[in-house]
Amino acid sequence: MKDEYDFSNAKRGAVASSKGKTRITIMLDDVVIEAARALAEGEGYGYQTVINNTLRQTLLSNREKTAGHDQYAAVANAGHFKAGVTASELKSLEKKLSEVLSEIHRVIEP
Repeated sequence: MKDEYDFSNAKRGAVASSKGKTRITIMLDDVVIEAARALAEGEGYGYQTVINNTLRQTLLSNREKTAGHDQYAAVANAGHFKAGVTASELKSLEKKLSEVLSEIHRVIEP
């Protein structure tokens, strides 16, 4: 260990950048997080991956339905999924999450 270190060229921020992803803070309902965790546990993925892929699929689906709207132009370039997740696996996850969300809505609504 040195007695002194030169930090004159140091930069603040993350040690390792994550290309294509941005860390944010978001408030989600507890039941949504629990449902995503339960779904992720059964499928062997992280719950954040399940939430991210579900949001991506929904946004891409909405983009196709509203083709020509500029607000979805940025999403058009985000058409790839996390490596290792096939389209059929995503469809299966989406179906299961949809079933869980339906159950959540049934429980929440008076």
